[in-house]
Amino acid sequence: MLDRPAQTQLSVTIGQYSSAGRKPQNQDFHGALAPEGAALLHKGIALAIADGISPSPVSHIAAETAVKSFLTDYYCTSEAWAVKTAASRVIGATNAWLAAQGAAIENRDHAYVTTFSALVLKAQTAHLFHIGDSRISRLAGDSLEPLTQDHRAIIAGGQGYLIRALGLEPSIEIDYRSLALAQGDTFVLTTDGVHGALSARDIVSHIARETDLDLAARNIVASALAAGSDDNLTIQILRVDALPELTEQSDLGDGPLLPPAPLPMLPAMLDGYRIQRELHASSRSHVYLATEVESGRRVAIKFPSVDLKESEAYLRRFAAEEWIARRIHSPHVLAAVPPPVGRKTLYTVTEYLDGQTLRQWMEDHPTPSLETVRDLVEQIGAGLLAFHRKDMIHQDLRPENVMIDPDGTARIIDFGAVRVAGVVEAMPQTDSDDILGTHQYAAPEYFAGQRGTEQSDLYSLGAIAYELLTGELPYGAAVAQGRRLTYRPSFAKRRDIPAWADSAVHKAVNPDPARRYTAISEFLYDLRHPNPTLPSLDHLPLAQRNPVRFWQSVSAILLVICVGLAWLLLRA
Repeated sequence: MLDRPAQTQLSVTIGQYSSAGRKPQNQDFHGALAPEGAALLHKGIALAIADGISPSPVSHIAAETAVKSFLTDYYCTSEAWAVKTAASRVIGATNAWLAAQGAAIENRDHAYVTTFSALVLKAQTAHLFHIGDSRISRLAGDSLEPLTQDHRAIIAGGQGYLIRALGLEPSIEIDYRSLALAQGDTFVLTTDGVHGALSARDIVSHIARETDLDLAARNIVASALAAGSDDNLTIQILRVDALPELTEQSDLGDGPLLPPAPLPMLPAMLDGYRIQRELHASSRSHVYLATEVESGRRVAIKFPSVDLKESEAYLRRFAAEEWIARRIHSPHVLAAVPPPVGRKTLYTVTEYLDGQTLRQWMEDHPTPSLETVRDLVEQIGAGLLAFHRKDMIHQDLRPENVMIDPDGTARIIDFGAVRVAGVVEAMPQTDSDDILGTHQYAAPEYFAGQRGTEQSDLYSLGAIAYELLTGELPYGAAVAQGRRLTYRPSFAKRRDIPAWADSAVHKAVNPDPARRYTAISEFLYDLRHPNPTLPSLDHLPLAQRNPVRFWQSVSAILLVICVGLAWLLLRA
């Protein structure tokens, strides 16, 4: 194992208190969860507070459901998801359930409706989610800085009503924002029974006087009651005691980084695998065919590069490939095989695919039919969608990273450049400004220093589709060279390609990501169905459709003119 110094973890102190106050029932609910280990790294610390609407006899159920479901389900979401993705999906599902329960209740004041505010601290960032008129604030000197906005309308006489809340409508719009954390930051979550009766200065003074945040929370509720609050009262106080160190030695939380496994001397045995022969070798890795002795199953074992074995950044990314593969489940993505228990060195094990790379397939099939191209692109697109559903961007889609088995099934096989949103949040230092993918298939925005998005993967898929149809890349080497990009229609090379199908490919590889499809599924649909809203290049002037042919034609005309003029001069 690599020797690592102890790492500082995210550490907080939490105080909280809730009271029914002068009401017979407490319709507020609150909760907090501070996990340890991998869950702390990948998910962080979460607080949630909810305030059921007063007229409803079931709003306390709504408040309790909102908080409990968030604190339970958020930690069950994929570790690969970003906080915003995970929390938004959980909150959206809870809202849909509450709205469905209240759909049959005619009086909306009696439905399952509640305010909801949540605070998630992950690595060195705070993530806020809010709907209704509960509040999240942060201490700023001797005052409270409001971080949320009340979703309440005020009518005559100072009365008001909620205009947004959980359970009010089947769909929900949640306010979201993120903030950089600093050691010593103190956040305060309150329901209106507290902040409606006490001034911000009063709340801050109580927190400043007490080192015990639970006691401070109790005293604030008592002061709000003494000040005349006639509602339920709930407060949560969180103080950031320590932030994690973002060092190059952070790992994915699945245990320490193992030392790289040495390359085997064939034939060889390794942790219950009989290694038979080398399948592939490059400057980045070595892949061998092996058989699991106990089951007889054939697998592929990938070893780290010998030349890069001293690079911890490389080894960390190599280990991340297995982490990623274990979280992707698709018939069009290479599947991981669980590593043996007690593994002492770093290598990865995956299913063995008997077939050929898409690159070799393209060499063997230089002019595939449009239907064959559609089938392959749809399969590769399905594999990409599996990554995108996990908040992952592949970043290196190319023919060499796709395998075609004897049945014609396409699978994405390489994860070395994948960007995982949830991991980047937990460990920002793992994010790279380098272009990790192959330049010929990388989207133009990478060369402008921008981060990759789903539209960047779409560009790569479109480039593969174009190459399958024409044997060429849509812009050649001009993308990597930063030159002006001019698209040549695929039907200029192959007359059997419909203009409408080319229009779909053209939109997928548009140099401007904002002008590409917003979803891969849209591209795949348009590749099979004419979309009349897409501009067709078959009506453009020849100079735009085929610049080379245009200038060849101009040159030919000029040659004829020159020959004619020369003939006239000779006759004169």
